[in-house]
This record gives sequence, C-alpha cells and structure tokens, in this order.
Amino acid sequence: MLLVGALAGAAAMAAPTMAAASAPYFSHGTRLGAAPAGEALKLILPLKVDGAGLTSFATSVSTPGSPSYGRYLSVGELARRFGASPSVRARAVGYLRASGATHVHVDATGLLAEATMTVGLAERVFGAQLARFRVAHSTRYVAPTSAATLPAPLRRVVEGVVGLDTRPQASPSLTSRAARSAAATATADVSGGSTLPRSGTPGGCPDGVAAGGQYPGFTPNQYLTAYDFPPLYAGGFTGQGERVALIEIDGFNLTDAQAFAQCFGLALPPVSAFGAGVSNSLPAGEEATLDLEILDAAAPGLKAIDVYETNSGARQTLAAFAAPLENKGRKPQVISASLGLCEPDAFGGAGLSGIEASERLLELAAASGVSVLASSGDNGSADCQSSATGPPADTLAVNYPASSWWVTGVGGTNLSLTPGNTIAAQPVWNDGTLLPAGGGGGVSDLFRRPSYQKGTVSVNKRAVPDVSMLADLLPGYSIYCTAAPDCTSAQNPSPPWQTVGGTSAGTPLLAGAVAIIDQMLKATHHENLGLVNPLLYKLGHSASAASVFYDVTSGSNDIGPFIPGTSGAPLGCCTAGAGFDEASGWGSVDVANLSRAALALVPKQIAFGVSLPRHQHPVARREILANVSCSASCAIGAFAEVKVGGSKSYTISSKLAHRRAKGHNTLAIKFSSKQLRSLRSALTHGKKITATVFGALIDQLGDIEQNTKGKKLRVTA
Repeated sequence: MLLVGALAGAAAMAAPTMAAASAPYFSHGTRLGAAPAGEALKLILPLKVDGAGLTSFATSVSTPGSPSYGRYLSVGELARRFGASPSVRARAVGYLRASGATHVHVDATGLLAEATMTVGLAERVFGAQLARFRVAHSTRYVAPTSAATLPAPLRRVVEGVVGLDTRPQASPSLTSRAARSAAATATADVSGGSTLPRSGTPGGCPDGVAAGGQYPGFTPNQYLTAYDFPPLYAGGFTGQGERVALIEIDGFNLTDAQAFAQCFGLALPPVSAFGAGVSNSLPAGEEATLDLEILDAAAPGLKAIDVYETNSGARQTLAAFAAPLENKGRKPQVISASLGLCEPDAFGGAGLSGIEASERLLELAAASGVSVLASSGDNGSADCQSSATGPPADTLAVNYPASSWWVTGVGGTNLSLTPGNTIAAQPVWNDGTLLPAGGGGGVSDLFRRPSYQKGTVSVNKRAVPDVSMLADLLPGYSIYCTAAPDCTSAQNPSPPWQTVGGTSAGTPLLAGAVAIIDQMLKATHHENLGLVNPLLYKLGHSASAASVFYDVTSGSNDIGPFIPGTSGAPLGCCTAGAGFDEASGWGSVDVANLSRAALALVPKQIAFGVSLPRHQHPVARREILANVSCSASCAIGAFAEVKVGGSKSYTISSKLAHRRAKGHNTLAIKFSSKQLRSLRSALTHGKKITATVFGALIDQLGDIEQNTKGKKLRVTA
C-alpha cells in the first residue's frame, strides 16, 4: 500500500521515497545528555504476519458487489488466520525474555509483541545509543542518536521496533482557544476567509445558545438538522445497541458532558475511560471534551462510549488503535480519532515498521466490520508544522491516519443555514485571512490510490478527505468545557460555554451518524457498514450522489498565502469543484439518505441452520445426512463430532455446497472405511455411539466462518 517501492500484491510495503532532507519531521529538541540506563521503555515489535492475506480479506469484505461484502470475522478468528504463526510468536517471545525484557506478550490481534526494557538493555539489543532531549514546555523524552537495528534472531520474526523514540507526536485536529481568541479579536466583523456569522435558528438553554459571546456557535439542533439526522431519530434510531470508541490524547470531566446534555435535552450514554499505553487517567482537556459532547449530540442513545486515553508518542498511539479491538466484550462498531500527524512526521517518528503495524491494525478493524474515522487536520493542504508549536510548514502534506486506505478521512467546511436550519451554502473551511487554519486535504506521499478511488482520483495516490463536515472556528460548535488550562485558566479565565472549531469536531459527528446507520441496518437484519469508503465512492458515481452528498463547490484549503515568514505564494492545492475534490472530498453527508442508500446496498445477514432427516442408518449407508439451509447465496458445509463409548471424539466433514439463492442442501458426511470398521465393532460389543452434527457457513478462504448449534444423533446400524 505504500506508494513507492511496493512489492507484489496490494499488501506489500516498502520504504517510500520521500525526500528525507526536506521532510518537515520535527527535529530533536535540546540534548540533555545520555538517557538514564535504568529508565524503563515500553516497546512494541510488529510481528511478521500474513499481511497480503489480511489485505485481500479486508478488501473483499469491504467492497460492495463482492460475494464476501459484509461477511466479517471476529478479531480472534482474524488473529488466528492472518496474525503471526505460533512459531513466530514463540520465537519472538522467547528471544525477548531470554534477553532480559519483562512483561513480554503477544497482543490479542496477533500482530504485535510487547515488551519492557531498560534503556541500557535496549541499547545493547538494538545497537543504538539513546539520549534524553527537551522540547517546548519542558517536555522531556528519550530518542536514539543513531539508527536502531534488529538482532539476527529477531529479524526472522519481527518487522521493527516502536518505542525507542518517546517524543510527543500525534496532535489533535482542534483549533486552540488562543488561536480562536486571536481570530475573534482580529476583526470587528466575521468576514475573513470562510468565516460566517451564525445563521439559522439555535436551540437549547440560554447559556448554551449564547456560547461564543459576540460570535455564538452552532447548537446541536442546527447541525443535526443540517445533516438530516431527524428522520432517523423519528424512526427510533439514536444509536441503541451500538458502541463507539474515541481515541484521545487527553481526558475529560464527565460533569462537563452532563451539563452539555442537560442544556440541549440529550440523554448521555454510559461513558467509560481506558488507558491505552498509559498507566493513569489523563487530565481533562478540550479535545476529549469536544469529541464526547459532539458524539453525544449525534447519537444520544448509544449503548456505550468508550474513551481510550493515550499519550502522543508513536508507541502509545499504536497501542490506542489496538486497544478497542482487544478489549474483551467491548468491541466497538465505530472508532473515531480526532488526532493525527502529517505524513512526513508520522513516518519520521514511527518509522516504516510503525506505519505498517498501524496499517495492519486498521485492516483488522475493517475485516472485523469496524468503521474507523479520522480528522484530516486543521492546517489546510500544508498539514505539517514547522515546529511542535510553530506555524504550518510551507509545503504540501496530508494527515495520517486519515490518509490510510482503511480510514474515512473527514475534512472541514462552514455552514450558512436557512431559518429552518437546512443548508443554504457550504464553503471549504479556510480562515487564512485571520489565521492560517483550514480543513486538511490533498494527496498522500505514503500510499497508492486505493481501488475505491480509481475513476475518481487521477493520480496514483490516496486522496483525502473522503467527506467533510462543519469545522470552521467561526461560528464553530457550542460546547461546555471546564478543563484547565485548555478551556480556562487563572491567567485567562473563560466561561465554560465556549465555541470550538476543527476537523476534530466533524469526525465524532459523522461517527455518531455511522453508529445510527449501523443500528438501522442491524434492525433490518443487514450487516453493518464496516469500512465506509468503498460504499461512499460507489454512491458518488451513482444516481444517488446528489441526495447522499451536499456537494461543496466553493472555496479552497490552500493556506499558503497566509503562512507567516514565507513568500506568501499559494501551495497549489486544493480548490473545491463539482463532485469529488481534495478540498472537501464528496462534500458533506445527508445522513438519512446515506442510510437509505446503505439499506439497498449492504447485504443482509445470512441466517442459516441445520436439521437432521429422520430414519437415518449411518453405518449401513456409510454416512450421516444433514439438511443445511441459508437465507441468501452462500457456501455451506456440515461436520459431525463422533464419540464411540468413552473414547475421544473425532470429526468428519461433508463436501462444500455453493448456493446461489435462499434454500437448503442435504449434505452427506461420509465415514472412511477404517471408521466404519470401528463403528461396526463398537455396535457388536454394545457400545453407545453418538454424533453431534453442525451446519457450517464457509468464507471465501474455504474456512468455517461460523457454525450452528449441534444436533444430537444416535448412530445405529
């Protein structure tokens, strides 16, 4: 999937030929000296797995029209089939433990080995010197001063190591309070770039409606009506039974979300917090608060919202994307990540093995039917920053993981609403005249064009965003936030009701929509959406495009002329136009019409069962007969577990049957000659023989996808 240097097959990856000398990857901060030899490092080592097989399977189950569309497998089954083999796992774990590492194990996805090493041990094992550095705000971290290498025994079983570099990397796609304040005071009116005064008709408690003061933000009734949520609400679909995971690099105050919900008359789903690569809960911040409140506004009936809190280092964010997939009993239907890093920084910080490991996790999510959405960034088509806290870099780039094939990248727009809160106009978000900020978008330097973008994107590169939602900071979204120092501080006290902008706001909004559509599909016995992109692009080229998407045809996300300290020249990308473009994707989404289109294209869940014909004579006929039925085209089989007296049972199977439509097949489960001799002898000696017969649904790999409950049969002559 990497754009340059790809080997055979869609899954093969090799190092991209990005110009390392010009890459905006953050340089090291001030070197403080050698890293303490006894300091503990938590490491992730991506294992050698069947990447090509996983990619093929994930593509097949995610593609409308494929015979396997929607036939997802569990994470455990995917780990067994495509994860590291038992021998690879054993060799990796054995070497790491023998070297002196602690807390060594393979995660539930079968893709990653995890271990803890001291700095001194890591230096010896990986042959790299580690030093301690400091960057802005006194943040200290450890990083190699020379290239790390894998020892020979590990090279045969792992792809690399992530976690030797602990610098902060991922950043939220959220326009900060300071930036918003600067923009709001920079002009006497709201006329810069794509900024607009609030239009339409707000609703809610007085303080919530007035949030933002002179420039009040949109309230939930406005953006939910604009994107056509109400028809689904009217049908009773508000997210019941669905679980959404939020990936966050800060924490939240639950009381803030409760105040938000009370103001706007919303239920608040159960909210749970989990540490992902971190030991303690994180301090409350604006990003997690925003995501939680906007998701609640979109889908107030959710079964649960699980917040996975992590730090921004490469290892922690990798662990955070794995955590929802391996949290037993809490697998989500949707994962929303309002964070990321421009591709050069992501590649420079995580390395090839880190990017590959992240891609495998995202493929696994798609293969198990999980929808993953990520924000496209708030630096327009520049995306990178010149330093951790500096202005955008004067170069084109896109945001990862939004640029992954397996993620729906969400860009940014602004809204002009009618008094009835329907959309009157929708420009691309670009506040360049006030401050250099806008919706991320452009083409990837890491990934080739996925198959679902063929016929849409002319260059052989992944293009983002896929769709866009409200993100402009003026007027922005009204939220309730007491987190310090993000939302208020002693030096700069602010009221809890504030307005927020950024593609990180549109991402949980769309995630809530996907969860509601999944609920509607489940209620009508359809599979859930899984990876949404192939469906979106199919609809974009269909007669339904005009009803599913609000096409964005005005504006640009090129902030080049507004980046301080540069020539002020445009970067050359990207301008909105009819249909798909790299400034807004397909535009924004009409949620109700997307649900109707999904109902027509997403396959029904297959119901299948098994029954046993009467008057069977298994030994005389040399077989057991089973009637296996399914409710649609399918591949089916049957198998029986046979037990003779007190001996250990054995299994026999039928041949496969391929049905083109609803119905049943009578399948013969045949005994071998040796088995028949054993059965006849057992009957002669009066031993009891039983068979438990199962129907099996077979996937495209020829393996059992699921089986029925067993039917008991007494084996007689």
